[in-house]
Amino acid sequence: MNEKRTVSGAEGRPGTAVVTGAGSGIGRAVAVELLRAGWSVVLAGRRAEPLTETAALVPEGASLAVPADVSRPGDVTALFSAAVERFGRVDLLFNNAGTFGPGGVPVEELPYDAWRHVVDTNLNGAFLCAQAAYRQMKEQDPQGGRIINNGSISAHTPRPHSVAYTATKHALTGLTKSLSLDGRPYRIAVGQIDIGNAATDMTARMQTGALQANGEIAPEPVMDVADVARTVRHMAELPLEANVQFATVLATAMPYVGRG
Repeated sequence: MNEKRTVSGAEGRPGTAVVTGAGSGIGRAVAVELLRAGWSVVLAGRRAEPLTETAALVPEGASLAVPADVSRPGDVTALFSAAVERFGRVDLLFNNAGTFGPGGVPVEELPYDAWRHVVDTNLNGAFLCAQAAYRQMKEQDPQGGRIINNGSISAHTPRPHSVAYTATKHALTGLTKSLSLDGRPYRIAVGQIDIGNAATDMTARMQTGALQANGEIAPEPVMDVADVARTVRHMAELPLEANVQFATVLATAMPYVGRG
């Protein structure tokens, strides 16, 4: 049975989604998947040109490109104001914007500015966007909506030399749990997707060789980013009475389960 399940947007149709980091990688794939499914999608990212390129992939879709740096409160406020002005409400936030930071830098050599940049983007940015979405979802009619935070396999198990990224992804899990609890009275469902080795520019090096916990360099398998996008869409289109609290989607044979 192929029954389509939708969010509780106006009249039960797919509603309006805000996707951060929509100019590339996972954010672009999710935005395209949602647009093709009939969602109205607000595309957020630091640069306008990649957002325009994402929108052009689904020219028949209802999209709005809003350049925004999620680490800046003013940009986040403007982003959600633009979303509501154009589409009237916000039914979904895919909290995706993030950065790994400088790769391969031992903890004792990591500059504070680099640490701060990762924290500002991955954690503070996620909080600011979730807070703005929460405020809108609480006040709109019909009330409610869904927030999906992009965690990582690093929210469970770190890679070598990834202290800033790993710390923020562990913190994101706490953010997800707290928001999920606080959102209950207002029909705001909050979940998290932890992704491992989706094929994007950010993970391209893994196919040629990535540092392992034992000090070796070894290639790692990756999966199609479209599989992540379909999973996010499934989470998004559940009725608000149901929630995927945590989902882990990973390349089947990547080094994670059983440490092998």
